Amino acid sequence: MNLTSSTQIKKLFEEFGIAYAKKEFGQNFLVNKGVLKKIIDASDLKKDDIVLEVGPGLGVLTLELAKKVKKVVAVEKDKNMVRVLREVLKREGVKNVEVLNEDILKLDFKKLKLKKYKVVANIPYYLTSALIRKFLESEKQPEKIVLMIQKEVAQRICETKKMSLLSLSVQFYAIPRLLFKVSKGSFFPSPKVDSAVIEITPKKELSLPKKDTEKFFKIVKAGFFAPRKQLLGNLVKELSLDKEKLKSVFEKINLDLKIRAEDLKEKNWIDLVKNIKI
Repeated sequence: MNLTSSTQIKKLFEEFGIAYAKKEFGQNFLVNKGVLKKIIDASDLKKDDIVLEVGPGLGVLTLELAKKVKKVVAVEKDKNMVRVLREVLKREGVKNVEVLNEDILKLDFKKLKLKKYKVVANIPYYLTSALIRKFLESEKQPEKIVLMIQKEVAQRICETKKMSLLSLSVQFYAIPRLLFKVSKGSFFPSPKVDSAVIEITPKKELSLPKKDTEKFFKIVKAGFFAPRKQLLGNLVKELSLDKEKLKSVFEKINLDLKIRAEDLKEKNWIDLVKNIKI
C-alpha cells in the first residue's frame, strides 16, 4: 500500500467514509518518500528500540518505524484515524504496533510502562510546545525525541543568541538540534508553512537541583512576561520584588540593569535563581 500517494490517501478516506485532513487535528499527511527516509535515518533506530509515535495518522511513518524496531506505540486522538490505521496495519501484516486512541497531552506515561523509549513523530503544529514540555518534564523521559514541526518553531527552539521562553525551556532540559528543513509541498494537503525535523536529546544532568526547577521557571516566566520590556521591571512587577534589592542582585551577578529577558543565557537565569528570594 503506497501511503505516500495522494490518490491512495483519498481512496482510503472514501473507503472508510470519512472526511480527510481535519483542521482541528492539524492533519497534513507526508507524501515525500525522501523525507520519510531521512526521518528514519536521523532517528538512529535499533532492533530492540521501543518508539512512541504521536499523531500517526494513516501510518506512513508508523510502517517504516515498525520495520526497524521491536515495538511502536502509536497514540492517535482522532478515532476515525485509529480505525483506518488499524486496518492499514492489518492489511500490511504488521503486528508490532500498539495503537492507542488517546489524547497525548492527557495520557499518563506511567500507564505505558515504558522503561526506555524514543519519540519519533510528525506532530500537529498546535501540539508542539505543550508536547515537548510534557516529554521533558516527565519522570520517564525519552532517550531521544525526533519531531517534524513548523520550521519557524524549530528555529526558535534551537536559538542561542536571542532566547525565548520556548527555547530556554527546552534548552534547560535538553540539547536541541535542527536536522533538516521540509518544504510544504512534501505534504497532502499542503500546509501554509514549511516544516523542519528537530532532534532533542534530554540532558543527563540539569544545571539546577530538581527542587529548584519550579523556582527557575517561575522567574523565567516572569522575566518573559513582557518580552520587549526590561527584565528588571518585569521581575519587580510579576514577582512583587523590591526594586532596590533586585538592582543589587543584578550588580552582584554582573547583569545590565537595562537588559531584556531574550539577552540572558541559561547561566544568568541560574544566577538569578540562586540570588533571588521568592
